[in-house]
Amino acid sequence: MTTTILASPEVPGFGADPWWLVVGKALAIFVFLVLMTLFTIWAERRVVGRMQHRIGPNRVGPAGLLQSLADGIKLALKEDIIPKAADKVVFVLAPILSVTPSFMAFAVMPFGPEVSVFGHRTNLQLTDLPVAVLYILAVASVGIYGIVLAGWSSGSTYPLLGGLRSSAQMISYEVAMGLSFVGVFLYAGSMSTSEIVAAQGDMWYAVVLFPSFAIYLISMVGETNRAPFDLPEAEGELVGGFHTEYSSLKFALFFLAEYINMATVSALATTLFLGGWHAPWGIVNIWPGANEGYWPLLWFFGKVLFFVFIFIWLRGSLPRLRYDQFMHFGWKRLIPISLVWIVAVATIRSLTTNDTIDRRYLLIGIGVLAVLFLVFFFVGEPKEGDEEPALARGPVPDAYAGGFPVPPLPAGGAVRGAAGRLEFRSRADEPVPASATGSRPGSTNEES
Repeated sequence: MTTTILASPEVPGFGADPWWLVVGKALAIFVFLVLMTLFTIWAERRVVGRMQHRIGPNRVGPAGLLQSLADGIKLALKEDIIPKAADKVVFVLAPILSVTPSFMAFAVMPFGPEVSVFGHRTNLQLTDLPVAVLYILAVASVGIYGIVLAGWSSGSTYPLLGGLRSSAQMISYEVAMGLSFVGVFLYAGSMSTSEIVAAQGDMWYAVVLFPSFAIYLISMVGETNRAPFDLPEAEGELVGGFHTEYSSLKFALFFLAEYINMATVSALATTLFLGGWHAPWGIVNIWPGANEGYWPLLWFFGKVLFFVFIFIWLRGSLPRLRYDQFMHFGWKRLIPISLVWIVAVATIRSLTTNDTIDRRYLLIGIGVLAVLFLVFFFVGEPKEGDEEPALARGPVPDAYAGGFPVPPLPAGGAVRGAAGRLEFRSRADEPVPASATGSRPGSTNEES
């Protein structure tokens, strides 16, 4: 008799796999995520190097492909240090708590359709749940607690500040991320990942629900602590952030969790908004078998790599935000816009379901909402003091007063919100002493 596990009677097609097939799927997901991490680290260093006119890793292995593996071995051979003031139990458990949910989230990701594996028909997905998307959100929330506990248990000030930032960041951007999913649930009529992918056979939700897609793209960068939202590990003011006191394999686990989370949110974006494993538009018309067999794996991984490239592109292009700007953007922009968009989606969905409005007027309304969304999203609030004349800001400060190279504070103390433009006197306006010119008594200008 064949033993079945992971039963999910509410989602058709799942729960009938034998144990060896479930173990094989889990092992394949684990190997994929580890190899994906090694490739992503290599790709990030190569792409950012190209953007900055550098070569990047090119020594270890062909084109430097084994550089990430060499760095992992180096980390494993380093001395494992635990600070004297650390809570040793929590200090050791924190990286494990951070990396384990990263693997668990991929349990409900659909990689492809139903295929035959050694004569057994099964879906290219470990399992599915009626509330699979909520399961991913819950698992991702647990992973962030690993960062919070790592900062608290280190017994150091800067890791603690990084952990506090991470908790605030989790609350702020997970709310916006969860709200961006509501439109998908309304259109798909399900929270199951496989059913959401099946509902996008004709039209991707990235087109129909573009504001939700844009909000999710921003939220997933904040959720993964990636630039320009990498405030919990901002080396400019926190040394290394929450992992300052970590070394060896414990630090490697945090590194692994970050890059697996990149793959997780990229796979979730592919599943919810880009049709999952379905082939891009037009390919099915030319090639009817594009969505059959193992070929959908190619489309799924291609879309995931596209989002990974966006992560790398942002890191090489944008500077880190100031912390107050980061929180302001999450609470005053993303969340209110998400709430307004949910009401609009629910209204549109109700009207289209009951056929109470002409589709032309509906498309016009969607266009108006999209324009308003872009206006409110990108138009900033007026800066404090913009209406004041330039002379009211006080005299131009001396850039060299108070000790070069640190400039003095603006008149009236530190500013709140966006800082005003500072103007400094040029060094050329100051008289140059004779000793600084290098001349000596009795010498000519040519000799100097």
